Amino acid sequence: MRQPATQIIRNPVLPGSHPDPSVLRVGDDFYLATSTFEWHPGVRLHHSRDLVNWRPLGGVLDTARLLDLTGCPDSGGVWAPNLTYADGLFHLVYSNVSTYAGGFTDSPNHLTTAPSIHGPWSDPVPLHARGFDASLFHDGPDSWLLNLVHDWRPGHGGSAGLEATRYDRSARRPVGDPVRIVLPPQAGWIEGPNLCRHAGWYYLLTADGGTGYDHQVTVARSRTLTGPFERDPHGALITARRHPDLALQKAGHGSLVETAKGQWYLAYLVARPEGRRGPCVLGRETALAPVTWTGDGWPRVPTGLPALEVPAPDLVAGDGDADGDADSEVTRTEAGEADGFDRPVLGPQWSTLRRPATSDWISLTARPSHLRLHGGRSPQSLIGPSLVGRRVTSADGAFEATMEYRPRSFQHLAGITAYYNTRNWYFLHVTADDEGRTVLRVAGSDRGVLSVNEADGISLDGIHRLRLGLDLQGPVLRFRYATDGGWRPVGPPLDATVLSDEHAEEFEDGRIRALGFTGAFVGMWAWDLTGGGLPADFDEAAWHAVR
Repeated sequence: MRQPATQIIRNPVLPGSHPDPSVLRVGDDFYLATSTFEWHPGVRLHHSRDLVNWRPLGGVLDTARLLDLTGCPDSGGVWAPNLTYADGLFHLVYSNVSTYAGGFTDSPNHLTTAPSIHGPWSDPVPLHARGFDASLFHDGPDSWLLNLVHDWRPGHGGSAGLEATRYDRSARRPVGDPVRIVLPPQAGWIEGPNLCRHAGWYYLLTADGGTGYDHQVTVARSRTLTGPFERDPHGALITARRHPDLALQKAGHGSLVETAKGQWYLAYLVARPEGRRGPCVLGRETALAPVTWTGDGWPRVPTGLPALEVPAPDLVAGDGDADGDADSEVTRTEAGEADGFDRPVLGPQWSTLRRPATSDWISLTARPSHLRLHGGRSPQSLIGPSLVGRRVTSADGAFEATMEYRPRSFQHLAGITAYYNTRNWYFLHVTADDEGRTVLRVAGSDRGVLSVNEADGISLDGIHRLRLGLDLQGPVLRFRYATDGGWRPVGPPLDATVLSDEHAEEFEDGRIRALGFTGAFVGMWAWDLTGGGLPADFDEAAWHAVR
């Protein structure tokens, strides 16, 4: 029996790193697509029937055919995907950013389609690389591709505005020259364009103010698709820029969706900082807000501020999707139940760094009920890491995994990690000392500065199977381990804010050196610096979040 939906949406609806949401309704089904950057599979999808409960569907771009992240820089890769539906097909537009430092942004955009949200997804169609944040808008038989035009020239601010290019759905290619979108003048650049049509107007949602604490969603409208547009005189549709004490900050980059009953909602990104506008270890997350329309045709979010709780739409809770899986059941699994690795493929909560989960380095069948990782390259390498991780979804939480490993030298390391990027991470690992004895140690990297205290290594005296754990308590991270007895601490308390968006961001002479877009991950990591691929086996891995 179908029951009335919970009447409250609790934000963020997608906790942890789920930024740049693109929301879509097809029939009674809602979908959210979010950015994944250097993590495979690319573009995470979630499904809902009521906008309250969200079921993870995993990533769309799950093979090298669809997404090659080899050599992808930290916080490069997939930016701001866009999910739409036309002609009985899902259309997914995405970028694969290979460069953003020094004023340049190489951002080739691609399009893949599928008859079902579960695929199969077609070979990607190359679109263009003139700029990022590309979105597709279907206007009856016509489709248009919108994007920011990136300007590399010093002194030009990085943006030359927005453009639209006609896209031929039957020929599967852009046609004609791009047309500049005519916008009213403003300071700074705008990005993240999303277009919708309502009551005879074209409404253009954009992300303004950068991706930090001045972020906002703004709205402009026009009678024609390319403008000229007029900006809403009321100001931003939603922002927290003048409200530093709100729990949800950085509100911006939104897209609109209408329910079957004519209710409107905005999907947008937020962040939950540590302290008053402090560092954001969780990255940027997805939230929802109800939207009403004024008598003169402008969309409004109540108060214009991000809120932890908002009213849910007048819908009934979903009984599941075409697969027959209940949304609430899988949502609980992603929230924190242990994964015993009993399935032949990784669950949708897991991601792999810079390469898909292929049999040359990962296996869930070589040893039943275990995840086998063959050691990969060093943490500084942009090619060939062996890291399986999941998003940190709460400022307070714990990650645990059982590991069996037999290192042969100091160049063999395996364990659990709290990871942000190649330059910022912590690693509780088993290795061998110079005499070949197995030891447990903590290593770390803070903006590329490595640290490991060999003197504090714990001798395991031939123990090869043990439980490893970490605890996050706001700005503090602690490691622990267990063999046959209870938990024991390893190393001193560590600064968890090293794993934040803000700490990861680096500039050199006023130009970007490194971006911080991904939020923190926890997971299992194996190095083999000899190139031999020595394996480590993991079992019963779980992230327990305290919301």
